[in-house]
Amino acid sequence: MNTTTTLPDDKQLLALEQKFDPEMRFRPSVPPGTVLIKWLLIILSCFHYYTAGFGLLRETTHRGVHLAFVLGLIFLVFAGSKAASHRQIHHGLATPGGIPWYDWLLGLAVALAVLYIPYTFEDLAFRVGNPNTYDVVFGSILFVALLEATRRSMGWPLPIIALGFSAYALFGPIFPGLLQHAGSSWSQFINHQYLTSQGIYGVAVGVVATYVFHFVLFGVLATRIGLGQLFLDIASSVAGRYAGGPAKVSVFGSAMFGMLSGSSVANAVTVGSLTIPAMIRVGYQRHFAGAVEAAASTGGQITPPVLGAAAFLMIEFLGLPYQTIITAAIVPAFMHFFGVFMQVHFEAKRYGLRGLTEEEMPKLLRSMKMRWPTLIPLFLLISILVSGRTPYLAAFVGITSSAIVGLTTQVRGNSPKNWLLMVVMHLALMSIAFTNFDEAVKLGIFGASVVATGLLMRRYKIRGRIEPAVLVEAFETGAKYALAVGAAAASVGIVIGVVTLTGVGFKISFIITGAAQTIAGGLGAIIPTYLMAFQSLTLLAALVMTAAVCILMGAGIPTTANYIIMVTVAAPTLVQLGVEPLVAHFFVFYYGVLADITPPVALAAYAAAGMAGSDPFKTGNTAFRLGIAKALVPFVFVFSPSLLLVAKGFTWYDFTVTFVGCLLGITMLATAFSKFFLVEMKRWEQALCIAAALLMVAPSLTATLIGVAMVVPVLLRQFRAWRAVSVAGLTH
Repeated sequence: MNTTTTLPDDKQLLALEQKFDPEMRFRPSVPPGTVLIKWLLIILSCFHYYTAGFGLLRETTHRGVHLAFVLGLIFLVFAGSKAASHRQIHHGLATPGGIPWYDWLLGLAVALAVLYIPYTFEDLAFRVGNPNTYDVVFGSILFVALLEATRRSMGWPLPIIALGFSAYALFGPIFPGLLQHAGSSWSQFINHQYLTSQGIYGVAVGVVATYVFHFVLFGVLATRIGLGQLFLDIASSVAGRYAGGPAKVSVFGSAMFGMLSGSSVANAVTVGSLTIPAMIRVGYQRHFAGAVEAAASTGGQITPPVLGAAAFLMIEFLGLPYQTIITAAIVPAFMHFFGVFMQVHFEAKRYGLRGLTEEEMPKLLRSMKMRWPTLIPLFLLISILVSGRTPYLAAFVGITSSAIVGLTTQVRGNSPKNWLLMVVMHLALMSIAFTNFDEAVKLGIFGASVVATGLLMRRYKIRGRIEPAVLVEAFETGAKYALAVGAAAASVGIVIGVVTLTGVGFKISFIITGAAQTIAGGLGAIIPTYLMAFQSLTLLAALVMTAAVCILMGAGIPTTANYIIMVTVAAPTLVQLGVEPLVAHFFVFYYGVLADITPPVALAAYAAAGMAGSDPFKTGNTAFRLGIAKALVPFVFVFSPSLLLVAKGFTWYDFTVTFVGCLLGITMLATAFSKFFLVEMKRWEQALCIAAALLMVAPSLTATLIGVAMVVPVLLRQFRAWRAVSVAGLTH
């Protein structure tokens, strides 16, 4: 296979991620610190793997163990400053393992503060509302250490937001007007944040500890065994030969790879390491090449079946099964990738860019023959998800299946012994997943299978596509990937705690609704009622304000934290205005993801720009333009929930009208932004296409037909000009 279609190895990818993703910038260490940190990370992954397959612990204990490891490890893995992470390190009395003594102390202190709650759980019910001195001391340690851990792993924005909300809770009387409240003492504040499930130990930490960690680990393992490479080979074979081929490979590859990663930056770095140089090589401008990869990569968080961490939070907030969430995500995710693809296509046609040659593309049949077993874990994971079983059980099966495929099958030349061992191990796995055996019996089957596999592999000298050491490395890396999101979830718990303690969410909803009604009143004097009623104008204004706040919040905090905060303070407003909760949550979720390609802080775009050697701000602006469908579609499904397939009031008529209108509108927007359809566009054609596109995406048959009529003059002019160019070309 040509090297241009081969992903970098695991070490190279990790180096790229550490370079471009601030959440992956781990500091170096030296023995014995390196060894201790490695095994603590592996133990954390093993804890989640075990509980996913053989039963979760009591809620408080499960969250406590998870959080103790996560926060404690952050002080060992992340340095206190950039300068500290680049200093020359050595093992000594003040720096055991190359890590300052105070970081070891902070890690131990925060772990003890976290574990204090499950340790005293039996007596906790008698102290909630009346904390003792130990409660306040340990709670204060956790509060301060949590903010510092979040700052180290994610930067300042989220800790500042958490501090701002905390100040609001403590100093309520000084705030003006509607925001004023009685305030809270420090002990009352710590009581709510620390001793109840409404704060730090709340739903956000629970979701990360129960769902998110497992899928992060699955994504790492699936990539290690070669599933990500198979996806890129398929994308190259399907789209690579056409005009601007590498950019289309980027769109298809990022869509499929996003099913594993659920991370915009990881997706951009992994797929971009292949596609960005190829795009530049065929003639795309550097900033455009980076923007294509960034825009396509943000789809990773909205692409079923894995999605981002926010999807698992929806399960808890909405009380809906996971299959409902992933079904609702299908059409909007398609619209996003369709929008990026169409702009890439017209850009390639405008500049006459070539596709990949036969020598540059992988041979699909050869790739499938080598890597088809890597599809088994994904197939099993999806099957269990749609069967109605728990997501963490699906992740357990996916992780285990990835290990089985990796250890028992080879890239080339599998013997019958390899296939037999793989089948038998999967049968044992299915007996654990699909039977109602006692946990002890399941554990016995699992243990016996692992021992038998090891003995058989040694006896018959069976080698797989990965070595056992790769599994150990994947468990270590998966835990590292999950540290930052774990800290973010706990810090967002502080924000949720303030909202539930002070009731500020209802006040914010009242303020937003009032402002939206005022704006709607002003617009109502301009827009006739028969075009848009006052209630619809009010909802539109509220949506615009919510979207703007989501993007601003996303400029400094990750999607998951953004989603939780906005769901807490803004989604209730949309629900009050008549939006179905599922739809409101998806709206907030999509605009939180959009922040990854929205300057001034667009992490995915900046990572792609670094790989393309382009201007980050220009790359971010272009990525936002390419991802415009993601900005429009949330407004569409609010006014036509049928687009989500599972929303209340679904009808095939509404879905068809909305779906076709979106396809046409997104295509027209792509032509306008690319300044090309059949030939170069004039400015009046661009303006007309944009206006028509906005009408087409409106969920109304009348509006769509008016939009279609508006673009007829553009199509006629384009066709005549194209014919003239064709005739002139034939003449010459």
